[in-house]
Amino acid sequence: MSGANSSSVTPEFFILNGVPGLEDAHVWISLPFCFMYMIAVVGNCGLIYLIGHEEALHRPMYYFLALLSFTDVTLCTTTVPNMLCIFWFNFKKIGFNSCLVQMFFVHMLTGMESGVLMLMALDRYVAICYPLRYTTILTNPVIAKAGLVTFLRSVMLIFPFTLLTKRLPYCRGSLIPHTYCDHMSVAKVSCGNAKVNAIYGLMVALLIGVFDICCISVSYTMILRAVVSLSSADARHKAFSTCTSHICAIVITYVPAFFTFFTHRFGGHTIPHHVHIIVANLYLLLPPTMNPIVYGVKTKQIRESVIKFLLGDKMGIT
Repeated sequence: MSGANSSSVTPEFFILNGVPGLEDAHVWISLPFCFMYMIAVVGNCGLIYLIGHEEALHRPMYYFLALLSFTDVTLCTTTVPNMLCIFWFNFKKIGFNSCLVQMFFVHMLTGMESGVLMLMALDRYVAICYPLRYTTILTNPVIAKAGLVTFLRSVMLIFPFTLLTKRLPYCRGSLIPHTYCDHMSVAKVSCGNAKVNAIYGLMVALLIGVFDICCISVSYTMILRAVVSLSSADARHKAFSTCTSHICAIVITYVPAFFTFFTHRFGGHTIPHHVHIIVANLYLLLPPTMNPIVYGVKTKQIRESVIKFLLGDKMGIT
């Protein structure tokens, strides 16, 4: 053991064990995950195509929605195919560097998703509080720059995860009790001191998650004040209705995210490990699956565009 402590021990591969304690039920667990993944891919790709194809949807709100859809479908694609290989074919090995790459993309894309939700909250704030200046404030260059800054923030804050994880010695074996390479799950396999990883992970959670939630909260506080001051009940209802889809997306994203984050650090002995792993997978799958459905049902312009796209030629809709 002294030799292992004195030099870095880097394994050739890790073994992702799936859902610990429920190995016999892996096939049954995979079915809803596979179904959700298919809905996520079809729904998000459909939204991206629709927003690009329909001129009526060429507005800032829908550009941000397209960015969210692209982030969502990429996020679940980084994990679900590999997860299904574990469940169906018992392919549990993943190369050390491949694991680090997957870990980077999982956390970078979740950070990106949080940032896009913040941008969408700011979009609603401008649309409701400054409706006459909406198109002049949120121009295409501004939207592109906002998306780029959100992407670069996520990349720069998440990339150190790979360096911090790569430096650790792994002399306890290579078994990871998870379905994908999560930062703290990999770090806990190490026989080295992972305290720096835990501290930096907490800092990133504050810099991304807490900061974004604070911005979202401030935006909706200002929106609420503006809406309450409206004299017309119809105007208030219309203003609130434009926010309902986004509020649903926020709840769907942040509730399982915070559950996963806190159970990793504080609930390891009170919450069964298989529950934590299943929720961690839902954390990556639920938003990509539900967001297209929520926006498709709640947003009138998207509903009309879908009907026009599907039935336009048959019904003579132009």
